[in-house]
Amino acid sequence: MTPAPPTPAPGEPSAGWIEGREHVLPVRIYYEDTDFTGVVYHGNYLRYFERGRSDFLRLAGVRHAELLDQETPSAFTIVRMELDFKAPARIDDALQVRTTYDRVKGPRLFISQRIVRGETLIAQAAVMAACIGLDGRPRKPPPGMAAALSPFFAPDADV
Repeated sequence: MTPAPPTPAPGEPSAGWIEGREHVLPVRIYYEDTDFTGVVYHGNYLRYFERGRSDFLRLAGVRHAELLDQETPSAFTIVRMELDFKAPARIDDALQVRTTYDRVKGPRLFISQRIVRGETLIAQAAVMAACIGLDGRPRKPPPGMAAALSPFFAPDADV
């Protein structure tokens, strides 16, 4: 059973919502997101994907600041990201960043993401992140984090 997403506090921006295993984050394309041709600049997709991963964690009850405040502080680093651009996004487009945390193996988190405009796939990413200590060394994610994410992993995931 997927936990119900928390309701944002008044005045707090929405962190999207969760549908089954997938987090959905709406993104509007503004003029500042585009290049001189009116198409979204390719580097901005990395920002949208980052927002999707972070807001998924937030809705699952995992907050970056709290990870740093633990007795043994933890953070994340991206170790690998494979991107495929399928169609251009343009100014005023209403997109959705769709994110799934697929599994955790040791310090690594495997994440699938896609950006869509309606039924059109704009971009997709396969991401491998690693949990690290403040010394930069890999470490297993804190037990509370793994427990918060486990309802969202693929049914056959190694945890």
